[in-house]
Amino acid sequence: MKNERIIKKYPNRRLYDTEVSRYITLADVRDLVMSCTAFKVVDTANDNDITRSILLQIMLEEESGGEPLFSATMLSQIIRFYGGTLQGMFARYLEGSLDLFSKQHQELVRSLGEAPFDAMTRMTQKNVELWSEIQGELMRAAGFDLGGDRRGKTDRKTTGSTDVEGKGRDGSV
Repeated sequence: MKNERIIKKYPNRRLYDTEVSRYITLADVRDLVMSCTAFKVVDTANDNDITRSILLQIMLEEESGGEPLFSATMLSQIIRFYGGTLQGMFARYLEGSLDLFSKQHQELVRSLGEAPFDAMTRMTQKNVELWSEIQGELMRAAGFDLGGDRRGKTDRKTTGSTDVEGKGRDGSV
């Protein structure tokens, strides 16, 4: 990150914002996040980057007050990815999904003054395309050969109806 703000965490557990030369709270760090301010939190004891742990503390506070964002089932599913072969891919998937969601939220807010239905239609079409690409990448990373066709090999012509056994209405196969 360029021009990131440096916040130092001292052994007394206090956070010091070097840009404004004062001690700050986790609520102040949350405000930096909400304003999209780039920052890094450094432990003064060993110069380690502890930004992630501070962000997790903020998330824990947010989860414990009000309506939680994560259900227990969702958190359990996330925990199961730690240490597994798909951990890195899952992290990229989540990050990409959140980036996409954020961009679309901004686009929706911008276009609400226009024709909301048209904006939603465009976003839905874009979502289908993007999720298809993400799913293809996930499947390829998991070792599935999708060939050149993103839709896989299940794309069949639907000229006639078939029942569960694959027979047409007239009994033909």
